[in-house]
Amino acid sequence: MKRHAGAVLSSIKIDKNADKKISIQLYMALRDLLLTGALTPGDRLPATRTLALEIGVSRTTVIDAIDRLISEGLLEARVGAGTFVSEALNARLAPKPSREVSDTVAVVPRLSHATRHAIPDFTTRSRLPHKSQAFVTALPALDAFPMAQWAKLSARHWRKDRDHIAGYGEPFGYMPLRRAIARQMNASRGIKCDPEQVFITNGAQRAFSVVGGMLVNPGEPIWFENPGAIGARNAFIAIGAQPVPVDVDLEGLSVEDGLAKAPHFRLAFVTPSHQQPLGHVMSLPRRLALLKAANEADAMIVEDDYDGEFYYGDQPPPTLKSIDTHGRVIYVGTFSKSLFPALRLGFVLVPEGLVDSFEKVCLTWLSGVPTVTQAIVAEFMDEGMFATHIRTMRQLYKSRHDILLEEAQSLAGDIDVQPTSSGFHAVGLLSSRLDEGKLVARAAEHGITTVPLSRYALKDIPQRGIVLGFGSCAPEEIRKGVQVLKKILLGCCTA
Repeated sequence: MKRHAGAVLSSIKIDKNADKKISIQLYMALRDLLLTGALTPGDRLPATRTLALEIGVSRTTVIDAIDRLISEGLLEARVGAGTFVSEALNARLAPKPSREVSDTVAVVPRLSHATRHAIPDFTTRSRLPHKSQAFVTALPALDAFPMAQWAKLSARHWRKDRDHIAGYGEPFGYMPLRRAIARQMNASRGIKCDPEQVFITNGAQRAFSVVGGMLVNPGEPIWFENPGAIGARNAFIAIGAQPVPVDVDLEGLSVEDGLAKAPHFRLAFVTPSHQQPLGHVMSLPRRLALLKAANEADAMIVEDDYDGEFYYGDQPPPTLKSIDTHGRVIYVGTFSKSLFPALRLGFVLVPEGLVDSFEKVCLTWLSGVPTVTQAIVAEFMDEGMFATHIRTMRQLYKSRHDILLEEAQSLAGDIDVQPTSSGFHAVGLLSSRLDEGKLVARAAEHGITTVPLSRYALKDIPQRGIVLGFGSCAPEEIRKGVQVLKKILLGCCTA
């Protein structure tokens, strides 16, 4: 089938009742588009027959207008290819009006009450990592992802029925993926659940927003780890919740501190498998204490298991969800760390008592996730590729973690890198003579990405340090990054 090409020129309007000839109207309209930059050098115009049909004039009229513009040098005809905007047009384009001379008055729209109050409390966060280098955080080892296998699965699904790949997705999520996740939760995380309890979301961030909107009224207190996950905190602030900074120690979130600050909390957000960002694993007594506190306060707990698959210690701890006997824990997972972030694919596992409410929310206003993406992930899991990938990544991250610790011995006394047993970032605690901000800024000047520990804090914390991601760094990048840090520790980095 022959396919039309060229720009869509729907803005051209012809007034057949005007005194001005149609050919002149068309010529002037095209010329205006060219000289104002709506069409740029190298752009192809539609075929004369196509343009005539689109604007409702004769083909002869279109040919006359285009021939005139070709004679002026604004267009050029290429034999066998079509008509294109001339490269010489650059010299004739009218300069864009400056904001100072514009007649348009910029009106600042009135923001909602919730947004006006949320913006000052948001923690500023730069663009999420997209390039592998020392020491970006939250980025998995993209160099080790089995892209060839993924490409084969993708090609297979893109050849399927168009209703399957191009229509609106199932509101609760693609059932084969929900079943695959339920099986994975049971086998690897010790969580027994039905697929109907699993809801697919556009990433974990979306899950936090939905959960917060369903369970928390504006102004109600939620316990939040201090320091804690920036993105999740901003999601809860956006819906009007009042985060209460709860201290974190070696055993995880301090339930005692939370009860002292907000005994009537509505929700608690925790990262028990690998505290974000400190890396501590919440102890079993602390987990049981948190579950008891939530039950007594009639509160819910959001368990963010953002990288729980990558535990390489002696024995993985139980998830909160697996030991919850009262339906208090909402478990949120993501494929951004286990596969790759561009999927924007997450899921939320809700207690049985919330299934009906989640179904109603999903049916009424959530847009769902592209079915083809879910189908590829489901098959990736069902064929055993996911389990193989996780095992490979555990070994790789353990290896890179050990390299970082070994190399960082040369920084001891200034930057003490803390060992971790999961995930792909570690914390380097700073000596009292070093300044977080100066060190981070100086490292950035040398192409090294680090994050100050203070950025994760709702209120001042006693620790000072930097977060070092090692998952996406090849061993040689880790070694070079440590050497760069070693060279810049003196001078402007002192407090």
